[in-house]
Amino acid sequence: MKNKSILVTGACGTVGSELVKALLQNKKYQPSSVIGIDNNESELFFIDQLYLDDSRASFHLADIRDRDALAQLMQDIDIVFHAAALKHVILCERSPHEAVQTNILGCENIVFAAEANNVEKVIFTSSDKAVNPTNVMGTSKLMGERLMTAANGSSKKSNTIYASTRFGNVLGSNGSVIPIFKQQIKNGGPITLTDPEMTRFVMTVEESVRLVIDSAQQAQGGEVFITKMPVLRISDLAKVMINLLAEHYEHKANDIEINIIGSKPGEKLYEELMSDEETRRAVELEQYFSVLPAFRGFHKDVQYNYDDIVNEVVDDPYVSSEAKMMTQDDIKNFLLSNNLLDIQEDQFGERYWPGDKEEKNS
Repeated sequence: MKNKSILVTGACGTVGSELVKALLQNKKYQPSSVIGIDNNESELFFIDQLYLDDSRASFHLADIRDRDALAQLMQDIDIVFHAAALKHVILCERSPHEAVQTNILGCENIVFAAEANNVEKVIFTSSDKAVNPTNVMGTSKLMGERLMTAANGSSKKSNTIYASTRFGNVLGSNGSVIPIFKQQIKNGGPITLTDPEMTRFVMTVEESVRLVIDSAQQAQGGEVFITKMPVLRISDLAKVMINLLAEHYEHKANDIEINIIGSKPGEKLYEELMSDEETRRAVELEQYFSVLPAFRGFHKDVQYNYDDIVNEVVDDPYVSSEAKMMTQDDIKNFLLSNNLLDIQEDQFGERYWPGDKEEKNS
């Protein structure tokens, strides 16, 4: 990253803002400039004020749906971290056209602008929901990965390297389960669970940012990098949070109920890090897996020579329901050591799925 000019899309989001923070404040990176773009005017104003005294930082109001704006902003850029996306499953399901416009065509615009400016590297932030997707958001993220991989091998002129990173659930991010549970506990309960056996891969926002930056350093072209993550049951997370927070909000832990409301259409009981097909072309690194492209490109012969290969054969697709679960003590230590309970609680303390509101009002 040293002396590089870096552009971050979605700079006001959970991952994007943390990327900006790490790049500007961590002395080991030392970029020459960091440009953040977002279409959220109010939040962009606040992040601009936050880095007012850092001459390397500048922030611009722009939408990744605008190809011309991206092409202009990427002039003289070395590295692009593409974190802008529509991420809420519910809203993408209700407005699939919008998800296509941002998560798919937005990626296409990023590729176009990067190639036009001969950017060195583009790193796209994806989701484990892209594996065998059951909803619009996951499907759009999968298509984003495919566009990045295809871009890497299809250009005759550009030397740009494109790669993707696939996240698990970023605990504490906007709209995630921790602020929702926190508000429900503050209200005295109940906590609502869709299914007591639901499992998820989890990571902190700091870990997600490390994955993104490490991917930029290791990317050879067209890969999907997946970090190795712990797994927990959402029901265990709820129980641990009740025990840790009930007294703080002047409630007794035993008085806070957990209501099972049933899983919703399209909602998975478990997540997968890789599909069975992907394992056949994956290699294991010390902290990550790298899924290599199925089609190696028509104009480039990429050699995937990583320094830290642990295993060149991967036969486990890493499904959260079959992985070793974090104990409740593990979850407690994870929450406390990563300061995940100090985040602001969700304003409403409730989640719903497309159709819930209509059923409620019918």
